[in-house]
Amino acid sequence: MDPELIKDCVHCGFCLPSCPTYVLWGEEMDSPRGRIHLMSQHVEGTPITPEMAGHFDACLGCMACVTACPSGVQYDRLIEQTRAEVEREHVREPRERAVRGLVFGLFPYPRRLRALRPTLGLARRLQPLLERAHPSLGAMIALAPVPGRRQRLPGRVRAVGERRAVVGMLTGCVQNEFFPQVNAATARVLAMEGCEVVIPPHQGCCGALSVHSGRDDQARRFAKRTIRTFERAGVDTVVVNAAGCGSSMKEYAELLADSPEWAGRARALRTVDLAEWLAELGPVAERHPLPVTVAYHDACHLAHAQGIRAQPRELLRGVPGLSLRDIPESDLCCGSAGTYNIFEPSAARDLGDRKAERVRSTGAQLLVSANPGCTMQIAAAMRRAGGEIRVAHTAEILDASLRGVSPSFLDAAGGKPRS
Repeated sequence: MDPELIKDCVHCGFCLPSCPTYVLWGEEMDSPRGRIHLMSQHVEGTPITPEMAGHFDACLGCMACVTACPSGVQYDRLIEQTRAEVEREHVREPRERAVRGLVFGLFPYPRRLRALRPTLGLARRLQPLLERAHPSLGAMIALAPVPGRRQRLPGRVRAVGERRAVVGMLTGCVQNEFFPQVNAATARVLAMEGCEVVIPPHQGCCGALSVHSGRDDQARRFAKRTIRTFERAGVDTVVVNAAGCGSSMKEYAELLADSPEWAGRARALRTVDLAEWLAELGPVAERHPLPVTVAYHDACHLAHAQGIRAQPRELLRGVPGLSLRDIPESDLCCGSAGTYNIFEPSAARDLGDRKAERVRSTGAQLLVSANPGCTMQIAAAMRRAGGEIRVAHTAEILDASLRGVSPSFLDAAGGKPRS
């Protein structure tokens, strides 16, 4: 934990209304400034106690406080440093260690996730038993979507019409295995907007889940592999369609700062979010009407960590016939936060239910998100409330409009959501 970064906090309290856990519980130690106070105590010699670790674990890492802070406190860096310190010093209970070992031995590995797909039906039937064994196991099953049909992407997708750029595309872990249709739509949209898309095979995890949970060594291994993968593919710009992955890749140079060579290679590889890239490139492909009312959800690692809010809305408003509605309390996290909804299922459930209520209040037919974790979290909360809403990624909306087809997430007539 960097003492100089800690000193930037003047304890003004502007962060309090933006912090999801403070909004839920009203506890000072579960606010950003309260956690910074605990960080300061540790730097001054106080060991990390189980209670202290609990307050750090309860932080979603949503970065809403970074947006709200008038003093420019780099809480994002502080909480990542703190989580790494917790993982080094704090000894967790055996059951907790086992669950964390399972999650980080499974989710960052696409092949292992792929092997899990056929077992999801049985796991859902066993959910009550898994819930009793450990709440995190029950949460994992409750969140899991019905996996999309596997779609094999070619190593290279040619630009439609004049080639305007050559870009790499990250396929991701959860995105690739549970939402393959999003990657397919992303590649088609980029191609229709004049990009030659390079999709290296056998991609691994970018390291986002690991770095957000304090597992720095694992995150560095994944980061170096990702950099090598796209260097070998001959691209210097990588388009990412998952907010958490894009946020982490943009911070590779900081993650690898102890190795000047790798930090330099990280800086040479430009990471851009899909909406950010398309807005920068400018549209050339014709948009066809898509008559649907959409509620757009701001993923925290897109809005707060990357500062990307206007671009997705601009792209959606460019679709003829589409009506866009904002969600009340859009800056408050939905409770997904990477692995948070697995390790802190009670708080995540409360935040998910709150977000689902706000989504329902819009009266929208379709929820659009730019992060797979958010999509799963809000969809699960809607199911708990006894209703469902169709969900889609920004890329899927654009793909349907550019191709002039009736998308799978809508009925053929009238744009009504399927039940």
